[in-house]
This record gives sequence, C-alpha cells and structure tokens, in this order.
Amino acid sequence: MNSRLQQSARFLRGLLPGKKDFQDARRAPARDLLAGLTVAIVALPLALAFGEASGLGAQAGITTAVIAGAIAAIFGGSNLQVSGPTGAMTVVLLPIVHTYGPGGVLQVGIMAGVILLALSISGIGRYVRYLPSSLIEGFTAGIAVVIAMQQIPNMLGLKAGDQDKVWAIAGDAIARFATAPNFIPLIMALGVAAMILAGSRWKPSLPLSLAAVAIATIVAQVAKLDIPLVGVLPAAISMPTISFFDTANISALLPSAVAIAALAALESLLCATVADAMSVGERHNPDRELFGQGLANLVVPLFGGVPATAAIARTAVNVRAGARSRISALSHAFILLAFVLIAAPVVGGIPLAALAGVLIATTVQMVQGGAMRSILRAGKSDAAVLLITFGVTVVLDLVTAVVLGLAIAGLLALRSVAKAAQVERVPLETGDHVTEEQGLIDDHIVAFRLEGALFFGAAHRFLLELTEVADVEVVILRMSRVSTIDATGAIMLDDAITRLERRGIVVLLSGIKPGHDRMLASLGAADRLRAAGRVFTDTPEAITFAREVAANR
Repeated sequence: MNSRLQQSARFLRGLLPGKKDFQDARRAPARDLLAGLTVAIVALPLALAFGEASGLGAQAGITTAVIAGAIAAIFGGSNLQVSGPTGAMTVVLLPIVHTYGPGGVLQVGIMAGVILLALSISGIGRYVRYLPSSLIEGFTAGIAVVIAMQQIPNMLGLKAGDQDKVWAIAGDAIARFATAPNFIPLIMALGVAAMILAGSRWKPSLPLSLAAVAIATIVAQVAKLDIPLVGVLPAAISMPTISFFDTANISALLPSAVAIAALAALESLLCATVADAMSVGERHNPDRELFGQGLANLVVPLFGGVPATAAIARTAVNVRAGARSRISALSHAFILLAFVLIAAPVVGGIPLAALAGVLIATTVQMVQGGAMRSILRAGKSDAAVLLITFGVTVVLDLVTAVVLGLAIAGLLALRSVAKAAQVERVPLETGDHVTEEQGLIDDHIVAFRLEGALFFGAAHRFLLELTEVADVEVVILRMSRVSTIDATGAIMLDDAITRLERRGIVVLLSGIKPGHDRMLASLGAADRLRAAGRVFTDTPEAITFAREVAANR
C-alpha cells in the first residue's frame, strides 16, 4: 500500500513544475526572449483571426493567447510548445456560440479544462501515439476546409448568417455577395493569403503574416475603404462576471466539452511530438502536457477567453527561432499582453478581410498533400478512414468525424488482424521430411498450426476449420505462434476441443505460452487435457505421444 502511495505521489509531483524547469530556463535566456518575440509577432494576427472566427471577437483570441499561453508554458509537459487559440477549436466553438451565446463557450471551456485535468491524472496521454495517421490527416484536412468556409463571409465583406452548419453560412454569404458584389474585401483577403504563402516558401522564418496584415490595414486606412474592421479592443484584460456558468446547461454542453477536451489533448500531444522531432534531446511528458492544457482551459474562460490548445505553427516557429526552454513561450504571452495594453486602437483598425486572408493561408499550410497521397495509395482501408473522416468533418461536425473515424479504423484493424490469423496443416518443423508427414497421415494423425491473434474477430473461423477435420484419430494443436488469446478465443478453442473429443478424436496441445496458459486454465478443456497428460512443451513430444495413441487404437 505504501509503495502505491509513493508511486502516486511521484506521479502527481511529475505534473508540476520542478527543479529541471528552472535549470533549463538558465541555459540561454537571451535566445529564449528573442524566440518569444518572433513567436509573438507571428501569433498576434493568428490570435485575432481565431478569436474572430470563434464568434467571441478578436479580443477573446488575444486574451486566450496571453492567459492560456502563459499557464501552459509554465505547467505544460513540453519545453518548446506554444499554446493559444487554434483553427481546429473554432470549428467546434462556432455552433456553441449560435446555440448558447458567448456564455456557452466560456462554460464549455471550463468543463473541458476539468476533463483534461482528469485525463492527465489518469495517465491516458501516452496512448494518443496509437491513433492512425489516416484518421489524423482526414480530420486535419476537414478542419482546414471548414475554417476556409468559415472565412467566406469576412472575405466577401459580409456579416455571417445564423445558420447551424458552416457550409450553409458560406453558401448564404456567396448568394448575398452575388446580388451586390464588393470585390475589395475579396481582393484584400486573397492578397494577404498570397503574400503569406509566397513568403513562407521564400523565407519561412520571417513573420510575413504580420507584415501582410499591416500593409492591408494601412491601405484600408489611407484609402478610407468602407469594409468591416476588427473594432475596438479592450485596453486591458479583465475578468468578466462568473454568471455565464449555468448548471442547467451542463448535460447539454457535455458532449461539446468532451469533444473540445479530446481535440485539445490530441492536438497538444501531436504538437509536442512534432516539437521533440524538430529539436535535439527534447522529450515531452504527455500527462503533464494534458495537466497544463487542462489548467489553462480552466482559467482562461474566467477572463473571457476561448478554449485553447497547443499550436503546431507557432511551436514550429518557436523551435526554428532557437528556443531552448519555457521562457520563450512565456515571454511570447507577455509580449502579446503589451500589444493589448499599448496598441489596442491600432489593432482595432485591422480589416476582417485581412484576418480572413491569414486563416486562408493557414488552412493551405495545414494540409499535408504528400502525407495524404501516401495514405490514399497505401490501401483501401486507410483511404476509407481518411475520406470518411474528412467528409464527416466537413458535412456534419468534428466530434462525429473523430468518433466515426475511430470506429471504422478499429473495425478495419480488427478485420486485418482476423485475416492474418490462420489455422493450417503445415510441415511440423523446418526441415521435416515429406515421408515423415505422410507417415503421420497414414497413422491418422494431423497437426494444425494456429498462428496470429486468437480473438473474437477470428475465433469463429478457428472453430469452423478445426471441427471440419475428417478421418483423423489424433489432432495436434500447435500454439507456439499464437500471439494473443482473448476470452472469446479461449471459449471458442475450448468448444472446438470438446466437439473433437465427442467425435472420439484425441486432442493434444503443444507450445502453450505462459500467458495463454492462464487464459486457457480458466476453461474446462485445458485442465482436462493436462490431467490426461496431453499438454506438451514442444511438438516432437506431442508427435511421439500421438503415435503411441494411434498404435493402441
């Protein structure tokens, strides 16, 4: 009991900042501060754009980048990760805004934070690595398309409609634009996107998104263009009243909170893995990363911010800028706070079309064309998971897409494993002679090699194949190549042995592994065979015994 308590205490201590964090912070503070400045310049237009896209306004994006960015930097599990509002979150948040208003978004953020904290304590973070690439690429591409469709009203200089689905909002905006077209916002959005995309190819390290937005803002102010702007931002970040939390909405918002928590966990852990791969000697703590994201999402709604997660684009910039510790992500948050306190009027004059251009460029960069082509060519199963996840994300919602994608991927994986499982009559060992095999057949002895996973997906086929043998007196079941046995597989094997014995056929087992032995021991056949001396460590012993049985019949 004391040992378990000590392990639990060590695990919980591992979720909190430790001595190593402070040691890392002293390695290269100047480089970290410079990297933080670079990330802040890149993050400013993204935070404004994602805040606007979430439905709570640009100030919510800045608030999230500052508060969540600082908390996740201190308590997260990666030294190099940068957190804040992301495009994937806006896909889930927009329907909540339409149904429950801004208060619903703040409430669902707190609920998601609690779920993330529970996930971190459960130790589930390490299992995200097992998600299939086809699922990840499918909903990433779907999110990119949804974000692009969300920006169509801003690109066209129009106010978004109140439709439930993003494709309906986009269609409504296009229809209204066709009746009274104004090409200035569209040209501005496409120009900003083109500048960012071209610049990312020419000089990826330069913060061209901020430069593009600045140019668009200057043009809009000088030319006095009549186009929608971000609007007045608050001169400081302040705490709103807590009255937005309505206990009557908990059950209705729970599915969305679970979806946001799952998305935050998935995106943050994937981002941390990318950061590790881009750096040397870095390795994130997945459970601590979930703890940091949970704490950030628990606190940021109290300041009017939206749910946050780690951002792959900002993290990549942070690594490329030479970051060495958490100081870079923390300093990025404080630099953004300075923008709010000093330059709020300037930020409020940014055209919404320019921010739409930033997000359009982001969506193009989100889609990994090479990875998607590889998955589509890899096989029908992976292609099906990718396309279904992509389609459901665009047409329905992200939650349904992830659940359905996981279900389909799981079923296809089970089918593949079941197909790989085999029951076959084969030569007993490498080097066996045909004459020896023929001698066994003449003695009415047959050996079956069970290979692969004997589980619920393949057990029924095992049962059919084993019980269809004819003109046999002894059956040897070679178990050494069985990788795993579940309860259903053990029951089916037990049933097959019982049916063979009822037909007067003697069944012998060979090569049972210790783990399999424990599963089979819970059933009747294994104990019965062991009591009769019919369980052997290897096949040659079983063959010798089988010949003795056949000779006495």
